[in-house]
Amino acid sequence: MQLSSFYPVLCVDDVAISARFYQEHFGFVPTFESDWYVSLRQPGGKEYELAILDPSHATMPAGFRASVKGLLLNFEVDDVDAEHERLVRQKGLAEVVPLRDEAFGQRHFIVADPNGVLIDVITPIPPAEEYRESFTD
Repeated sequence: MQLSSFYPVLCVDDVAISARFYQEHFGFVPTFESDWYVSLRQPGGKEYELAILDPSHATMPAGFRASVKGLLLNFEVDDVDAEHERLVRQKGLAEVVPLRDEAFGQRHFIVADPNGVLIDVITPIPPAEEYRESFTD
């Protein structure tokens, strides 16, 4: 299979508030908007997409109509310290995990969107010796 696109669709209780959150804090712009579904794209050299869906909508199969739980979105950036300053210090988003370096090769922090989806903002750093062999490329 050759994909022409790939993006997550977040099932959340409040579509509008989540869509505004990703627009305001992460630069996404809407490409389709309704009260039950919003499609977002981050403009630029690479196109990153994200969609927000009301889980009670008929497009969701019966038995699967629930809001997302336990999801972590990784947003890799060039300068995690600058994003931490902007999102946490300037915009006041609450940290779920504070800014820190991880031995497995990340400097990161985690915030949550209004519906509880976790966003891990990451800049890769050299991993500690014990993790170097775990990388395949």
